[in-house]
Amino acid sequence: MHQIRNTIIKSYENRSNSKSSAGLLQWEEAGFLEAEDLEETYKIKQNAIAQKVDLASRTKNFSLQLNHGPYTLNYDKNGRFLLLGGKKGHLAVLEWHTKNIITEFHTQEEIRDIIWLHNETLYAVAQKKYLHIYDNKGLEIHRLKNHLFINKIEFLPYHFLLVSINTKGILRYLDTSTGKLISSVRTKRGNCDCMCQNPNNGIVNLGHQNGTVTLWKPSTSEPIVEMLCHSGPVYAIAVDYSGRFMATSGLDGRMKIWDVRTYRILQTYHTPRPVSSMAISHRGLLAASFGPNIQIRNNPFINTGKKQSLLMSETLPSTEIENLKFCPYEDILGIGHERGINSFIIPGAGEPNFDALASNPFQTKKQRQETEVKSLLEKIQPELITLKPKSLLSIRKKIPTSERVTEKSNLKSELKKRNFKMKYFLRKGRNLDIHVQR
Repeated sequence: MHQIRNTIIKSYENRSNSKSSAGLLQWEEAGFLEAEDLEETYKIKQNAIAQKVDLASRTKNFSLQLNHGPYTLNYDKNGRFLLLGGKKGHLAVLEWHTKNIITEFHTQEEIRDIIWLHNETLYAVAQKKYLHIYDNKGLEIHRLKNHLFINKIEFLPYHFLLVSINTKGILRYLDTSTGKLISSVRTKRGNCDCMCQNPNNGIVNLGHQNGTVTLWKPSTSEPIVEMLCHSGPVYAIAVDYSGRFMATSGLDGRMKIWDVRTYRILQTYHTPRPVSSMAISHRGLLAASFGPNIQIRNNPFINTGKKQSLLMSETLPSTEIENLKFCPYEDILGIGHERGINSFIIPGAGEPNFDALASNPFQTKKQRQETEVKSLLEKIQPELITLKPKSLLSIRKKIPTSERVTEKSNLKSELKKRNFKMKYFLRKGRNLDIHVQR
């Protein structure tokens, strides 16, 4: 009798432990948008989606009418805070889930671009002349006078590098942890107002007026890759989170999908007007805007031989869209335009499962401080930025001594030939000079 009771208790304990472990490892499923019968998904509008979702998701669909546009917006890496910047000088930080305004002020200057730094306590603003850094209370921490007339800025979170490009085509890398200027390179391609980073390897992509896209890293003075993407100026660039695919748009009215590994075109889409802004979500949704229109495609990077149909299509009448951003870990697309901002629900855009050690939407103050210290200790040096990060893990093969000896002898013979030619040239020049003087 006691043996039967013990076996029952043990089986119950094992079953409860397995249930608890399954609950801990249970992942959330991503959202999706599915049409009925012969209906197309791009005909489903935001009003219909807002009526079908729950109340918590319905509050995420909102619009703010503002008078200092066009507006540029940016979400922090946890997807909790929203940074707004109007071209006429309006700047605001809010916790967009609760609509709580953290700070709001006017810079009395033109704002060209905004970006969050390593967390929600600091952000950089490219104003009319200088690059400014503010904290979450609106206090100016730094004014970078070496960064003049900045068009676009990007921040590399794992390297603590603030990257900027100005109207003269000068690309600068600034280490925000030490305040040291890592590199300053002239691109020699004129004014540049199109920049995007590769989240996988830290390479910076620039779009130029001659239709080329160049790839840069701070340790070189020349682009490591130069691609001719369009027959006119490049307007927008976006790279997916895996770092394998890139989307570009230009004045020629084409939007192209590229495989960065082979530098080949996968798809080409024609739009009625040139695409001015693009964004790629965590799960591979591509959003593109031209004029007041927004088109969203589901994973257009798969080369199936057929063009991917539209997932969603929206229009904001009587306005021009300036900027698009997907919110991390949320099915939300932020839209900045001339009359303010809009927040649209895009089912299946965000990654439902997050790694709390990398980015945590429910992060506390203590966790934020610990994460900041840990990220500083694990900061990657700028010299390690490369096209193939996995090559850093490979072991360099030893060169045999015989090959080294032959290489040294070849170098010596080449140097001797060069020196002999230089001496002959100099002697000839001296004789000519003497002959002229006589």
